[in-house]
Amino acid sequence: MATSQKHTHSHSHSLSLPLQDRVAIVTGSSRGIGREIALHLASLGARIVVNYASNSSLADSLVAQINSDASVGGGAALPRAIAVRGDVSDPNGVKALFDSAEREFESAVHILVNSAGVTDSNYPTIANTPVEDFDRIFSVNTRGAFLCCKEAANRLVHGGRGRIILLSSSAVAALRPTMGSYTASKAAVEAMTHILAKELKGTGITANCVAPGPIATEMYFAGRTEEQIKASIAVSPLNRLGEPKDVAPLVGFLASDAGEWVNGQVIRVNGGYIS
Repeated sequence: MATSQKHTHSHSHSLSLPLQDRVAIVTGSSRGIGREIALHLASLGARIVVNYASNSSLADSLVAQINSDASVGGGAALPRAIAVRGDVSDPNGVKALFDSAEREFESAVHILVNSAGVTDSNYPTIANTPVEDFDRIFSVNTRGAFLCCKEAANRLVHGGRGRIILLSSSAVAALRPTMGSYTASKAAVEAMTHILAKELKGTGITANCVAPGPIATEMYFAGRTEEQIKASIAVSPLNRLGEPKDVAPLVGFLASDAGEWVNGQVIRVNGGYIS
């Protein structure tokens, strides 16, 4: 197998993994899509900051799972993963994520994946959306993405390995009723990503959005009836809901050297549900 050795800093591997010893922050990664992304990036050799908002037991169990996987960097002095509590809508919380990563892994950060997100499981029309709910959704989804982008743009490594990957939603293309605040919060993230990619000229950092369709997670099922779930499946050309493992490999590709030429893009990963 002719695998390049030029980027590896580990002598414990006969072959270098695609993200060997690169440091990745994955926000909102204690569950759902973020959890699967964290596991996948770890399997590619990355060291992971598992960020969570409130559920420390889920985050700690994920970290333990990654650190116990002897097949990836076994025996290294540094951990493969750490858990860091933090609210992405708080500038100090986002800064602390990067500080913790640099301190614990003794390295600059290479990859930021922002998968922290909230929705309104009541699915109200815009006319019936409480302004507090609108503010909460924009605070996490849009302000959170902005703060992650801002910190990453200032702190990710330069020279070709820096990656900013933001989770959006195929809802931005579908424009379905009763998802106004959520869809608008993600549309703003997509606009920001296109601009950020251009502003990062000269740094070697890329910025992209991954925009899943319906994915079978707690967030998807909350507040949805059996009929609504069946309707989502019915409009899928592949006749099923997506799963987190359908999304994670795309994030892994974008994070790798092979993904460098994909930049400033929104990739809708939804099985053909909406184009």
